[in-house]
Amino acid sequence: MRRHNFPDHDPSARANWSTIRTLLPYLLEFKGRVVLAVVLLVLAKLANVAVPLALKEIVDVMNHPQAALAVPVALVVAYGLLRLFSTLFGELRDAVFAKVTQRAIRQVALQVFTHLHSLSLRFHLDRQTGGISRDIERGTKGISFLLTFLLFNILPTLLEIALVALILFSKYSVWFAVITFATLLVYIVYTLAITEWRMVFRREMNEMDSKANTRAIDSLINYETVKYFGNEQFEARRFDEHMEKWETSAVQNQTSLATLNAGQSGIIALGVTGLMLLAAHEVVQGRMTLGDLVLVNVFMLQLYLPMHFLGFVYREIKSSLIDMEKMFSLLHENREVQDAPGAMPISISSGAVRFEQVAFSYEADRKILTDVSFDIPPGHIVAVVGSSGAGKSTLSRLLFRFYDVQSGRILVDGQDIREVTQASLRAAIGIVPQDTVLFNDSIYYNIAYGRPDASHEEILQAAQAAHIHDFIVSLPKGYDTVVGERGLKLSGGEKQRVAIARAILKRPSILIFDEATSALDSKSEKAIQAELRHVSRDRTTLVIAHRLSTIVDAQQILVMDQGRVVERGTHRELLAQQGLYAQMWALQQQEEL
Repeated sequence: MRRHNFPDHDPSARANWSTIRTLLPYLLEFKGRVVLAVVLLVLAKLANVAVPLALKEIVDVMNHPQAALAVPVALVVAYGLLRLFSTLFGELRDAVFAKVTQRAIRQVALQVFTHLHSLSLRFHLDRQTGGISRDIERGTKGISFLLTFLLFNILPTLLEIALVALILFSKYSVWFAVITFATLLVYIVYTLAITEWRMVFRREMNEMDSKANTRAIDSLINYETVKYFGNEQFEARRFDEHMEKWETSAVQNQTSLATLNAGQSGIIALGVTGLMLLAAHEVVQGRMTLGDLVLVNVFMLQLYLPMHFLGFVYREIKSSLIDMEKMFSLLHENREVQDAPGAMPISISSGAVRFEQVAFSYEADRKILTDVSFDIPPGHIVAVVGSSGAGKSTLSRLLFRFYDVQSGRILVDGQDIREVTQASLRAAIGIVPQDTVLFNDSIYYNIAYGRPDASHEEILQAAQAAHIHDFIVSLPKGYDTVVGERGLKLSGGEKQRVAIARAILKRPSILIFDEATSALDSKSEKAIQAELRHVSRDRTTLVIAHRLSTIVDAQQILVMDQGRVVERGTHRELLAQQGLYAQMWALQQQEEL
């Protein structure tokens, strides 16, 4: 059976209704405010429609000879009050409804933001940050417009048109209502047809706007790379390619808007002219008074503005729905990694980690890990080494459950990590990544991010443990020093030490060092290595290393090649095997000479 609300042949209509339905729960949070706003809306429109009726009575009274003797004070006062109430009730309505609108914007934006953080790493590696931020910005603005104008402009305008048509039909010739409805019908059909045509240009405008914004942000984030290769003009040309397409769509959008406005004005002008000719004829025939002529004229003027505004509101609501499409589509992005139904928080006792025959691939045709099995006993340090692309860093991503394994399983204290909550799992693991990215905030904030509820003393102790406290206090602003976007105001070693302090502050049961000292000089590396050994004490630790000299004390070293563990043992045992590890050790020793 076909559903009338969502015609099968019109997916955009289905999307529009779906968007509107999504917003309805936000209206119900403040039922009292919504009801009061609707009451004020009706009162404002009743007052507005009553204004011409009062004016008619004033004109008819003043048109009689005895009117010169006394001004109809009561009618004039009533006319003034009706004018006041038509505006006052409208303003009160907007004030009452403001909280509903702003709360809806806040909640939807929060919902999208939270959902984005719940999506898998795969989504975020593919995303275009600039485009997403622009989609959310336009979408939240669209919510404000949609909620306000759909409820307070479309409905009251239709109400006012119905009231005016009813008065004209009941008091005057049926032709007044016929002309009014005919004008309205032609106006609506014309507006719908032209607006649908224009929406193509609006969509193209938004698409090009998002792409241009993505290009601009990506280029600015990689400012240094642009400078290294002298590609300022190249970046400008790429940005302008999208802006050129945006300009074309924007011009078409504006031109089509002029066409729409001109047509609407023509339809209204013809309708008003027909009504005034009919009214003038009725006055000449003696079937209408001068006050009736004024009434019809004022009614038409009052209808002209809302009808013209109705077209504007419809256009903008359609535009808002388009603007909101992409934002709400983000909410429909599938969460690749989800908590299992009834998942419980992980229970950490000793922190033992076990990989059992783990196989994984990012893409179906490219195997990353094959039959990987190893144990990290409680309090032990296990290091993983191998050439670039061997799958070392993938181990940490799987342990954090950024991805789920295709086969095999990963256990922490005997619990399959797919059967516990992601939040509790990640709370138990601390990491110092190879590429440390910091927030564009103070050093204090970036260290405290490891445990936001930590005390000031604990944060200072973490910085001291990471051997960065002395450096921080030597800065003019100390811990309040802002590190810049992605921490670019700090050197690689300084960023790494902030990351180490952050991991120390988290106090995790399991630690991962993903080439954590790769950005440090030899002196700093040795100092921090000693501290890392201290921090790792009594913690289960996975060390992913490039420099073999940093992991000679590990209780077990795994050598990976093409996604498999090909050798395992202590440093001495692996050297004695004269295999791949021994070759890597000899090569690095030669490089250091």
